[in-house]
This record gives sequence, structure tokens and C-alpha cells, in this order.
Amino acid sequence: MRHTANPWQSYRQVATKTATPGQLVLMLFDGALRFLDKALVGFELDDPLDSNLAINNNILKAQEIIRELNVSLNLEGGGEFAVTMRRLYNYYDLQLSQSNLKKDPTGIHLVIRLLTVIRDAWAEMLAGGAQRSVDRHAELQLQAA
Repeated sequence: MRHTANPWQSYRQVATKTATPGQLVLMLFDGALRFLDKALVGFELDDPLDSNLAINNNILKAQEIIRELNVSLNLEGGGEFAVTMRRLYNYYDLQLSQSNLKKDPTGIHLVIRLLTVIRDAWAEMLAGGAQRSVDRHAELQLQAA
């Protein structure tokens, strides 16, 4: 029996391998936001087990991404920007932990709102001709990981 690859998974693998460092960071922002949106859907589920699993699993996945972004910051080369991002990522992680523990969507909504601002600014920098500068900054961030 022949195994057929998932075309979406194949596309993501190619996109990840061919993306610039700046695009990779944007993909991480998008992934975290996608998991947080899925966690919010968990609050609408009727079955308590399904609800708790959806909330917990998707928050944990978003936290993994945020933690990866956090540990990949180059604090020496990134200056005040990297220090500020470290504080923000730690704050996001704390808010998501509290939302998960209390099963309260407030922290998720807050992180989505704040992370979307950063994500959109990053995307604008990539689209606005600052690609080389953003890629260099992202490359430094990823090298530290």
C-alpha cells in the first residue's frame, strides 16, 4: 500500500525550508496566533473533556512557540529591543499559563491582541523593503537558539 503525503504538510515543509529568517519569525507568530484561536474555540465546546483538552493543548502549543521565540533572542546583539521582547514574551507566557490554569479566556484574548500588533508590524517591515534588515535581525535571533 502506497502512503500518500499530506499536501498541506509538504507545502509547509517546503515553505519552512525556503523561507528567509524574517519569514520564519512571521510564520512562528502566525502559528502561535492560530493555536490561540483554536484554544478559544475550546471554550465553546459542550463536552468538558473536549473543552479542557482543546484549551490546554492549544495553549501549550502557543506557549512552546512563544518560548522558542524568547530563547532565540540575541540579548547581546539585540540591545533594548531584545530585552523588551524578552519581557513581552515572558508576560505572554504568564498570561497564557493563568488562562490555562483558570480556564479563563481573558489572558488569551490579551495575548492575541498584543501579539497581533507585533506580528503585523513584523509583516509590514518584511513587505516594506526592510527585508534585508529584518532578515539580518531575525538571523541573529535564530543563531542564538
